[in-house]
Amino acid sequence: MRRPYHRNATAMPLREAIEEFLSYYRLKNKLEESRAIQAWEKIVGEAVAKHTESLKIRKRILFVKVDSSVVRNELAYARKKIIDSFNRSAGSKVIDDIVLS
Repeated sequence: MRRPYHRNATAMPLREAIEEFLSYYRLKNKLEESRAIQAWEKIVGEAVAKHTESLKIRKRILFVKVDSSVVRNELAYARKKIIDSFNRSAGSKVIDDIVLS
């Protein structure tokens, strides 16, 4: 396991240490994606979330599998709004597009 490079040997604030760790091991994007997926129910509402079977993010594309064609159609109409809400909840641009199935 590699050890991260430290700017200096003195103590640093915990927030700064965590940010350096995430940056060094390239985990920041995964953390932001995870936060966005956890916010799915808040973004689309409880009724739509109940019909959601799976959520995945790959190469900045959100893959959503739902069990209802009606819900899939509603999500298609709200695609742009969902993308904006997802990126806002993650704090950065996490997704560019949504694929519904």
